[in-house]
Amino acid sequence: MRSLPRSRIAAFGSGDDRISKIFLINLDRQPLRLKRSLRELDRFITRESLPLCSITRRISAIDARDGRAVAATSDVDPIYRVGDQLHVQPDVRLENCFPSEQAIRMTPQEVAVARSHIEVWKTVASGPAGFSLILEDDVYFAFGAAKAITRSWEEAIRHRGSSGGPHLLYLSYEDAGGTAERTEVSSLLFRPVRGLWFLSGYVLSREGAEALLRAMPVVGPVDMWMNFRFSEIDALALASPAILQRGDSDSANSYSVLPYLARAGIVDERSGPVAITRQHVGRVLAWSARGEHEGLAMALSMLGLRVLVFKGGEDALSEEALVRLWAEFDAVVDASLTPTALHAALEHADARFVLDSFAPERRDFELLAPSGTAFCVVNDESRERWRALCELLAVEIPVDAFPVGAKRYQEVFRDGRRRGERASFARSSFTLNPMDSSPWILPPSSKWSPSSQRPRASPLVAAQSSTKRLSLLSASHATVGTFPGSLAWFSPKSITHGDGEVQLTLSELGESGRRYRSGALASSNDFLYGRFEADIRPAAGAGLVTGFFLHRDNPRQEIDLEFVGDNTRRLLVNVYFNPGDNGATMSFGYRGSPCYIDLGFDAADSFHRYAIEWRPGYIAWSVDGLIVHERFNWDPTPIPHLPMRFHLNLWAARSTDLAGRIRPEVLPATSIFREPSVEP
Repeated sequence: MRSLPRSRIAAFGSGDDRISKIFLINLDRQPLRLKRSLRELDRFITRESLPLCSITRRISAIDARDGRAVAATSDVDPIYRVGDQLHVQPDVRLENCFPSEQAIRMTPQEVAVARSHIEVWKTVASGPAGFSLILEDDVYFAFGAAKAITRSWEEAIRHRGSSGGPHLLYLSYEDAGGTAERTEVSSLLFRPVRGLWFLSGYVLSREGAEALLRAMPVVGPVDMWMNFRFSEIDALALASPAILQRGDSDSANSYSVLPYLARAGIVDERSGPVAITRQHVGRVLAWSARGEHEGLAMALSMLGLRVLVFKGGEDALSEEALVRLWAEFDAVVDASLTPTALHAALEHADARFVLDSFAPERRDFELLAPSGTAFCVVNDESRERWRALCELLAVEIPVDAFPVGAKRYQEVFRDGRRRGERASFARSSFTLNPMDSSPWILPPSSKWSPSSQRPRASPLVAAQSSTKRLSLLSASHATVGTFPGSLAWFSPKSITHGDGEVQLTLSELGESGRRYRSGALASSNDFLYGRFEADIRPAAGAGLVTGFFLHRDNPRQEIDLEFVGDNTRRLLVNVYFNPGDNGATMSFGYRGSPCYIDLGFDAADSFHRYAIEWRPGYIAWSVDGLIVHERFNWDPTPIPHLPMRFHLNLWAARSTDLAGRIRPEVLPATSIFREPSVEP
């Protein structure tokens, strides 16, 4: 029963000069949002005292998780330019970092949003209503909205031209960083020139919808593209938004421009993704087809599970051994089980079983499994593979396509740890930093400590011919820009080359909104495995970080060797892992799995030879030819398995916890790299 009377919005109602229809865009899998939106609309009535819900029609949104729905279409061009972003929201930092013609590819979510609005435009253009309100399902009406919308609509009707507008009226928007250009119409309305983000709530005329459809394809995110249509569609906007986006609605949207804004130092970690939540799906046993690639294991990992894969040929697991593995891992793949262990697993109420359609165990399992056993068989069609798997585990289907997976020889999800052999090297000691809590790092209960187990063979560099070594000075380029954690802007002006070495200098000659300027190099090519080394003399001084590392995005993976300037007697090593094929939007975590290594000398006093050796299932860090740290798979993360670029840089840390507070008297500071090279 309603306790408060509904507010009247006279802009809504019947007649040629009223908003007579509302279209609400809502995903089929978001019924709670639909219910909440209808409840919000039920607070208001039309000029004729009808509830707004009575003139509302739900439009099924395009789902980004349906790969077919966001595939290539004539309605949307997914490639846009940095210059398009700059048109809406100018920023000298982005302009200095990227050429205006730099191409950006829309995310599947952005394509889905654009297509959803286009479908509404088609409905408006072919419908009887002269004016329609288009709403997304995460909005609410601001305090005083009824009065503001009514007065502004009447003002808009008075100002309409001979074409019968207003053809587009923003009731909801965000000013692009306060840079929006506008022409004032009255105290209630303005005419936007450019600079409005979001399409959460806007009124569109039938003629306006036709004009938008004629202007297609939509190039880039639809709210950005709309800025290029303002003049031709005679757009207007309320002086102050009357419809706002809810702050308590989780957004699954992913913005394609974010990596470019981060590179330019415009956004920070708070603007980016947070660590994915580890899924609680019970205990999973899975068996794959054991092909060249491990797609099923990678898919389970992309769902937020810790996945352990067996090679085959190992001894059958007992019930006790399986219970111990399930204490650390969510999913065990391709394990051979004793009859007792399999029977016990089948008896577990929360156990789930997954079989590839070509798994050798499939037929035997289906014969043995009692009625009511929770299992699924995944087939070969991408969306159906996700659907079967996610329905069994009661989790949402990812946006990314079902993965092909890493090659089996890479052993990404094998357990490579050497248990019981963790004595430290005689001349090194280890200090752990806080680690990420992502599902691709072992939990604290594993009691992980740095491993000192030597590899099975001596470092491969000893067996390789020096003719295979590639000089990175001749195959690299200067990096322009920055990243969120740095107070310095990277510029070629801070790089000096000469006689096989490169000097990176950090100074107070700030640039592009950053107080400091420094240098960075990146390899021109990607590398999959190899030995990366250089003679390094890092910069000393609080707040400074010298980096020698491998990195990639989509999915984010990284292998670090860094010197923190407030204590250059230590080496900081780190690994970041995210699962997926090349292009997967998995980029979570900000601490990785770092630890400090005491060197026994001050690295800033003289040159020493440092190396990262990266092989399938194995990483070693060495100093002057001696291994000082190494990681195997699940030690405590999987080993990165996709091509990465090699980087050298010197930067000023925003985090005082990492490197202390920078002091002007230590500047300018210089890091020197001699003969940086890679042996594939």
